[in-house]
Amino acid sequence: MRQATTILSVLLALFLAGCSSSRPTTTPTADRDTTTATTQASSSETKQDEKNAPAPSRAPQDWYHLDQVPRSGPGLDTRTAYQTVLKNRAPQDTVRVAIIDSGFDIDHEDLSGKVWTNADEVPGNEVDDDGNGYVDDVHGWNFIGGPNGKNVNEDTYELTRIYVNLRERFAGADSAEVPPDARDRYQRYQKIKRTFKRKRRQAKQRLKKVKKAQDAVQASVKILKQHLQTDTLTKERVLSITTSEKKVRRAQRTLRYFYNQNLTPSDLRDYKNQLERKVEYNYNPDFNPRPIVGDDYSDKTERFYGNNDVVGPDASHGTHVAGIVGAVRTNDIGMDGVARGVRLMSVRTVPNGDERDKDVANAIRYAVDNGADVINMSFGKRYSPHKEVVDDAVQYADSMGVLMVHAAGNDGSNVDSTKNYPSPHYQNGGRAKLWIEVGASSWQGGKQLAAPFSNYGPERVDVFAPGQSIYSTVPNDKYDRNNGTSMAAPMVSGLAALMMAHYPSLSPTQVRSIILDTATRYRDQLVSRPGSGGTTTVRFGKLSQTGGIVDAHAALRRAAEVAGPR
Repeated sequence: MRQATTILSVLLALFLAGCSSSRPTTTPTADRDTTTATTQASSSETKQDEKNAPAPSRAPQDWYHLDQVPRSGPGLDTRTAYQTVLKNRAPQDTVRVAIIDSGFDIDHEDLSGKVWTNADEVPGNEVDDDGNGYVDDVHGWNFIGGPNGKNVNEDTYELTRIYVNLRERFAGADSAEVPPDARDRYQRYQKIKRTFKRKRRQAKQRLKKVKKAQDAVQASVKILKQHLQTDTLTKERVLSITTSEKKVRRAQRTLRYFYNQNLTPSDLRDYKNQLERKVEYNYNPDFNPRPIVGDDYSDKTERFYGNNDVVGPDASHGTHVAGIVGAVRTNDIGMDGVARGVRLMSVRTVPNGDERDKDVANAIRYAVDNGADVINMSFGKRYSPHKEVVDDAVQYADSMGVLMVHAAGNDGSNVDSTKNYPSPHYQNGGRAKLWIEVGASSWQGGKQLAAPFSNYGPERVDVFAPGQSIYSTVPNDKYDRNNGTSMAAPMVSGLAALMMAHYPSLSPTQVRSIILDTATRYRDQLVSRPGSGGTTTVRFGKLSQTGGIVDAHAALRRAAEVAGPR
């Protein structure tokens, strides 16, 4: 699951349709603001000033730590929690949080002090010192790497893999000659083939359009640079141009459109790269990187494969997630994570494509067996051909008292009626008890309280948390904003870890219950339904079981009450 890009595609469609003078009511997913973090304050007078302040034009850098963005949406309120409930209180325990993801930058300036280290493993001696089956797993494990040190970066979508598997059996088959015991699979092949062909065709068409938009932007930049006789364009200079020259005015309108959506050339480039990846790898039936791993892929019970490279070739997503959970606090560097008193375990499982069921199952088991208290899973897909393998691992984690937090997804869909994996609902009935499914809320509040890309579901989504314009760590000691339920889930994982660290007497069941029970309710607030493009309004309570947004301050207050004096 990668950064949400639904709004960007809509904006480009509007641009290419000639709607460059219109401005959508929703905020684009790409928000590259790098303004200075707002000053933290504790007085009630300052809080009142914040509530009376005008609504900001874009999200404050640390909005998700606040009680409320002025005249906008609610944050997690971690700032108040640290200044009140946790003031002058040190963590009583160290909590391990497994980040099952793309890998993360364990040397990042804001993360290196929080990385889990396997004390029973001697680094670099090529011996499995602790006898857990994984050689030199000092900071975690990589289930999508090979014994020679190579790694899977790009991979196909599960839809593509299912299509390829069924094609081998049914391509060219005469429907009249398919035996009775294979007819159901043949019908599934026909359905999967239609879906796959449509998705691949759409990706190609969108790539063609985004290339056209990029060409238009590049041409406009060239024209305006020539007109202004400069090598560098700024928004202010572009908007101040006054001319009767048609091609210059047209170029100005083009750039103004993108400026009005807070989009940059890098946003366009990133979206183009994503679409190129879809065409070249994700929806390419002839692409298969699995031999790199060197496992027996057909054996879904195989557990010991991979390598110890827990960073991998593209750790951007996982590094951003890890920073939200537990970046070092109050070190005057970058940003503050939600939790202190944590150690972050990297379990690399998610490529640029869909994660595989076998790897997900093994990642969960690895995290549990190596002492994880919380498992963050900011990934997901629509097909799970070996769900029973993942179910077994989830049941194992559940039985061992490990809290699992999962991102609901970025399709703007109702997951009560659409498939979304992994899932706490077992194939053979029943569900995991220690699981929290998280949707994404927006910093804007009001009708935009639910992030426009977030999945939702009054039965299968438990709660919402901040997930739009989230500033966090990215590789090479850098920081950036991302959007997605991938960012909302680690808010909850971080809060759970923080509660466990300060109140270790609480059971995982109590931690889960407190988080959900203390979420601030917005049940009756009318909001734009995610995925509707602002055309449909629903009550926020229809989007999740709780109808609420996670509140760290309230949760920690309740945790203190339940845990009692210490």
